[in-house]
Amino acid sequence: MGSGFIYEFNEVTREAYIMTNNHVVERGRDGTITVTLADRMAYTAEVVGLDPNTDVGVIKITLKEGEKVTVAPLGDSSKLEIGEWAIAIGNPFADGLDRTVTLGVISALSRSGMSLGNNSPIYQDFIQTDAAINPGNSGGPLLNIDGEVIGINSAIASTSGGNIGIGFAIPINLAKRVVDDLVAGGRVTRAYIGILPQEITSDIMEAFSLKEVSGVLIAKVEKDSPAEKAGLQVGDVILEVGTEKVSNVARFRIAVATSKIGEQLPIRILRDNKERTIKVVLEAFPEDSVAAASDRNGKTAVATGISVESIDSQIAKRMNVTSDKGVVVSAIEPNSPASRSGLQPGFVILTIDGTEVNSVSEFRDVLASAKDTMDKEGRKFMRLYVIDRNQTPQFVVLRFE
Repeated sequence: MGSGFIYEFNEVTREAYIMTNNHVVERGRDGTITVTLADRMAYTAEVVGLDPNTDVGVIKITLKEGEKVTVAPLGDSSKLEIGEWAIAIGNPFADGLDRTVTLGVISALSRSGMSLGNNSPIYQDFIQTDAAINPGNSGGPLLNIDGEVIGINSAIASTSGGNIGIGFAIPINLAKRVVDDLVAGGRVTRAYIGILPQEITSDIMEAFSLKEVSGVLIAKVEKDSPAEKAGLQVGDVILEVGTEKVSNVARFRIAVATSKIGEQLPIRILRDNKERTIKVVLEAFPEDSVAAASDRNGKTAVATGISVESIDSQIAKRMNVTSDKGVVVSAIEPNSPASRSGLQPGFVILTIDGTEVNSVSEFRDVLASAKDTMDKEGRKFMRLYVIDRNQTPQFVVLRFE
């Protein structure tokens, strides 16, 4: 059970679009999602699109004639300040506590690097609040004092499983960018610049004559990338992306990923103690382009629902994969054996039924061979040995029904 809110309503088709968390509705393509509105009317929902990399999901319902609709107005999370009032609405714990309202303040902004279990989103820019958020609140709105949605309640830090005054919400500006892509095409294609960013430390600040511990140091420029084409160099310090100041690597990644592909994005840098602006034309992430082409070309012969990339690929670097063996999971297809197994993007697959896989081609060959053996033996399952995003090795079973 989780929460959500209607953010858009089409009066002609009577379709109401609901924003929520990916982890609340990700299994909805395997079963049924029931949405109960405030007047206790229940509807069966359809999944519009899911993005585990930000933990944002969109579903929709078709309302009956005469059904009253309240559309939640969306605010601007870029204007938030620590200490502002924050109001959370959701359905904590079990039935009977629906539409609970809690009040607090925004206690921190731009929280990143949070370990939230196997479902930790890759792109993190959380709003932290002490407004009480508990299991079941996930997907509900975090509001400002004017009743505008400024975030999607997503997670808590807790030693007990309940609220201890530290809850996290996805900023609505980040969610809106993701939602637009999900509604348009069911998937998110993110912009790519092609550098390896490094955090600024106090030592680096002094060595590069910076005024503060802020910004991103370019440690590597990928060949034939948008960054190389624009003239960015190793040793440049990125200060701003567009009109946004980037204080750390997490903020930089969010700023690039939420920019438009094909956009000429001004990047303000410090080079040789002089500030200058370089315009970079952003491209789609290479693996996103390949994935989009695969979607158009149909399913693979072995329909496991797993897309993988090599350990040295851009997506592996983006997911901070440190393994020197295996292949990294880049995407999971909904309603597939992989989606039912608990496998997640960012997991590293080491073996399939005991056979090592260390490249994309090996993965395909071993997978096909394992499926043939499975069919001959009359089995309905396949064993994968993996490392999850917490660096914990485990076995995952793909079951073919």
